Amino acid sequence: MKMDTPSSPAAAAPRRARGRPRKTAGERDDGNRRQELLRAAARLFRQQGFAATSTRDIAAAVGMRSGSPFYHFENKEALLAAVMQEGMQSALRRQTLAVDAAVASATALGHTLGARECLRVLVRSHFEVLLGPDSDFIPVMLYEWRSLSPAQRNEVNALRRDYEAVWVPVLQALHDSGQLSGDPSLARLMIFGALNWSVQWYDERRTATLDDLTQAALLLFLKDPS
Repeated sequence: MKMDTPSSPAAAAPRRARGRPRKTAGERDDGNRRQELLRAAARLFRQQGFAATSTRDIAAAVGMRSGSPFYHFENKEALLAAVMQEGMQSALRRQTLAVDAAVASATALGHTLGARECLRVLVRSHFEVLLGPDSDFIPVMLYEWRSLSPAQRNEVNALRRDYEAVWVPVLQALHDSGQLSGDPSLARLMIFGALNWSVQWYDERRTATLDDLTQAALLLFLKDPS
């Protein structure tokens, strides 16, 4: 059997690692800087408005040169769209984790998660998205929707539909049991409208907790199960 010697091509060629190549330190830092830009942009867009916020403002907020954001985003409009997409993706992840945890808890107790309790979980998770820590992303979507291009709106809308799709069977089950009056589709729109408006008036220093808001919402939207 012929053995490869150090001078042979097979021995000289380094072995290629399987799978994706590891990111360099610079590439990892680029990902972190992109997230910093998104968080800073979300905060400034919410506080000052999209039109009044410049890319220079956003760059300064994260300690970048004024032109550096364009390394990550084509323009300010693309940054706005990314803020909204990040917000919806984060909301989807939070919602999935909250529902999965509730289902696991109910299963551990030997019963299934009922529709009313599932709606409680969904409403509480939505309030967390709107009003909890790092909650600038979704309010920006509510305020600055018209600043997106039609194509950008379609992309964000696809994520929004995925998010709201989880609510559809829950509201239908509550309607079927007589706990929700009216058409479930209209009820869903009105529920989201009411919940989303809380970003205009909620102040954690002066008003109720998110658990209090959740309970009030359920009492407002649903009939007594008895």
